[in-house]
Amino acid sequence: MALVAELLPQDAGRPRAPGAVRVAAFLVITLPLLGVIAAPFFVWGWGFRWVDLGLLLGMYGLTAIGITVGFHRLFVHHSFETYTWVKFILAALGSMAVVGSLLNWVAQHRRHHQNSDTPDDPHTPHHHGRGILGVFRGFLFAHVGWFFKADAPGLDHYVKDLSASRAMRVASALFPLWIALGLVIPAAVGGVISGTWAGVWTGLIWGGLVRVFLVHHVTWSVNSAGHLWGMRPYRSGDESRNNFLLGILSLGEGWHNTHHAFPTSARHGLRWWQPDISYYLIRTLSWVGLVWNVKIPSRQAQEHARR
Repeated sequence: MALVAELLPQDAGRPRAPGAVRVAAFLVITLPLLGVIAAPFFVWGWGFRWVDLGLLLGMYGLTAIGITVGFHRLFVHHSFETYTWVKFILAALGSMAVVGSLLNWVAQHRRHHQNSDTPDDPHTPHHHGRGILGVFRGFLFAHVGWFFKADAPGLDHYVKDLSASRAMRVASALFPLWIALGLVIPAAVGGVISGTWAGVWTGLIWGGLVRVFLVHHVTWSVNSAGHLWGMRPYRSGDESRNNFLLGILSLGEGWHNTHHAFPTSARHGLRWWQPDISYYLIRTLSWVGLVWNVKIPSRQAQEHARR
């Protein structure tokens, strides 16, 4: 924690968060890392089992979809509509990614869009100094450093719509339960499939901690790398970028300049060569009647926003 605090600019927005919050942020960052460090010890000498790979990819996909389709495109931007029970499931899956409770995450992200890449942006990588050191400090702040800052006052103002729903308030309040289930489920599945206690531990490591680590850093990279490196085909009023690698790893969130130009669009990868798995899922759900009012910018709007 001391290293992060030392590298962050002293004027980086808000004062430090309370000690308990900083400790929690530190644990959220480091515990999955410890899982990654521990992983080789569980495969040394006998290999990486298919069930471990399945749990890693399966839990990664489910929790990443909870963030991209649920937290982001549905709850933040209302890019489509769906039933309350579908919303509840997406809220639970997004919470299992351990990136914050539903209401807090949505409030922070809406504030980000309102102030994108200005000094009031909660996690911009800009305004942190010049040169290579300034870029490094900005990247670090946008990636993890902002977790150690106190929340800006008035965040409740950003989630009045969600707070009006009892189901969404409950889903957000159950955040600790969703975290626990996100670890217990892969451990239990690993144990049942393998029939051994070793399967429980490898399930916890791969489908739990390693998966959380990967989802974390891919998601956080949209905040950091997604505002530093890549292409800017659209006028968005900020420094958001389209990054092909992030577009793949984040299930479509890496087409970040496109998203900031058309924030309510359910589709971020608007070109045929821009994979957007999250949108493909939304469109599939619309075909079976679980999703409706899917928003996509018209061709005319897209051309008008081009640089």
